[in-house]
Amino acid sequence: MQGNLADANEENQARNKSSERICTGTHAGAYNNKMPEPLDNLPPQDRRGFFAESLRRLMRPLADAIEKRLPESFIAPVLLRPPGALPEIEFLDTCHRCGRCAESCPADAITLSVSIDDRVRGTPIVTPVRQACVVCDELACMKVCPSGALKLVDRFAIRMGLARVDHAVCVRTSGQPCVECLYKCPLGATAIRLDKSGRVEVIDPDAAGNHGRGCIGCGICEQYCPTTPSKAIVIIPSG
Repeated sequence: MQGNLADANEENQARNKSSERICTGTHAGAYNNKMPEPLDNLPPQDRRGFFAESLRRLMRPLADAIEKRLPESFIAPVLLRPPGALPEIEFLDTCHRCGRCAESCPADAITLSVSIDDRVRGTPIVTPVRQACVVCDELACMKVCPSGALKLVDRFAIRMGLARVDHAVCVRTSGQPCVECLYKCPLGATAIRLDKSGRVEVIDPDAAGNHGRGCIGCGICEQYCPTTPSKAIVIIPSG
């Protein structure tokens, strides 16, 4: 009986040793227990690039699906365009990104966007805090546009945007007699004035009774507003 048990134990021990040899790959044709990592030999910068590219490929289908489901009207009018610009979606489709409007601007008010958005990059914009549109007599940018993205219109028909006053920031609220925005406005009292209480009032050209005359959104008021860091008057692009 004891002999049989001893034989059985020896057989089990032999079987276990054989299994260990297979698992550790000591026999011919066996796999190593540690698979080689494909990124082990790559420098850190290459590994970062590998993972970044993998993430981009993973997220691209989701981004494409979201873009297809969003209406074109979802693009918010956040950029101030030169005078005569078509509505934003139509403008983006029409503009040649040629830069002729920027080259022709006597005030150097027009620059070309460096946005990461492919649709926006290279299109003309106006940034009032840098240099506002002066509504020049030549209206040069509209005249040189080859695509029709900028339409030649009368200066009073320009609709770049509309100025909005934050009276909580305006120094007139604290009693200071500032009228910089009124003095600098190229359209004068047609576009901006003081109301009966002495507060700055922007005239909406499209409001009832104004007959299409009022603020055109050139941005001169924003450029010369003395308040910092926030401007008391800013242009809201029409889009």
